[in-house]
Amino acid sequence: RLFVGTWNVGGKSPHDGLNLKDWLRSPSPSDIYVLGFQEIVPLNAGNVLGPEDSGPATKWLSLIRQALNGTKSGDDGSKNPTKPRYRLMVSKQMVGIFLCVWVRADLNEHISNLKVSCVCRGIMGYLGNKKEGDEVRRNSDVCEILKKTRFNNHSYGDSLSPETILDHDNIVWLGDLNYRLATTHVETCELLERNDWEALLEKDQVNLKLEQKAGRIFSGWEEGSIHFAPTYKYLIDSDYYVAQACKSKDKLRIPAWCDRILWKGEALKQQWYVRGESKFSDHRPVSSSFVVNVRAKESNVKKKLVKSSSCRKPSSRFCPTKSSPSTILPGVAKIQAEELLVIPATAGPRLSFCRPVH
Repeated sequence: RLFVGTWNVGGKSPHDGLNLKDWLRSPSPSDIYVLGFQEIVPLNAGNVLGPEDSGPATKWLSLIRQALNGTKSGDDGSKNPTKPRYRLMVSKQMVGIFLCVWVRADLNEHISNLKVSCVCRGIMGYLGNKKEGDEVRRNSDVCEILKKTRFNNHSYGDSLSPETILDHDNIVWLGDLNYRLATTHVETCELLERNDWEALLEKDQVNLKLEQKAGRIFSGWEEGSIHFAPTYKYLIDSDYYVAQACKSKDKLRIPAWCDRILWKGEALKQQWYVRGESKFSDHRPVSSSFVVNVRAKESNVKKKLVKSSSCRKPSSRFCPTKSSPSTILPGVAKIQAEELLVIPATAGPRLSFCRPVH
């Protein structure tokens, strides 16, 4: 079972009391947690062009460890031996982007050949051009990321390891894609008051379907059905969107489902797709769970890491989703990059985790 989460934390460093359990909780523990953050530091000139500030990343790792293992330091769960213990397999920061992968301790020996590849986008490879509605720019970024990401080949089993993103059997694309709604402020506020997510999603899907039908980007990728409210842009420490409180058109941000998780690959079966309710940032965190069929390293017998269990009484938060083809267009921000982690299993499907910054 694979847990995937994405969260734009708005350039804020976490405080010690921040509880991540709402975001990371699921009906049953996962075997692997892939967590992507955006804007873990403010995107200013000092952070972009100066030395990398790793302080916030260290704090996030401590909070994740505490949520998964019940401990603030170390990677074991000795205080609660019945609870699955997780170890940090790999992490990578690139200015405000941060990606980390946690694995159940007893699976550690079965995972190898982890690779990280970074591709910078934007002016001089650092500064992006953030502009709502700029689908052409977003499409170009995705194409360049897919084109330029490369991994060193090496032999394992009877084949070479994947060299590009699309060479992998299974891929997960997560992040703040910065995709906006094609609607007006007044219409959006009216639909928000009625909690009419279906009508709002039609404004999101219009452009997505056009891009997919035209074959411009993300052909063959999938996204689960969305049954939650837009994840951006909220007032900090509030349940109200900025659009519902702000009177200035200059500061107006129409709510949108900016934070998304997509996948590509037959071995990935999505179980649920939800958002968290932490008010720490102007974005709400998003998460998804997958069951992944892989081959064990010791044999060629195909098996599941964890058998999926049916949810007889699903809650409103965790309900099975029907996957459907979709196309998502990543946005462009002050910092743009791609981080990719590959966790292949010998003679089995290769997993790739992609997280473009918004």
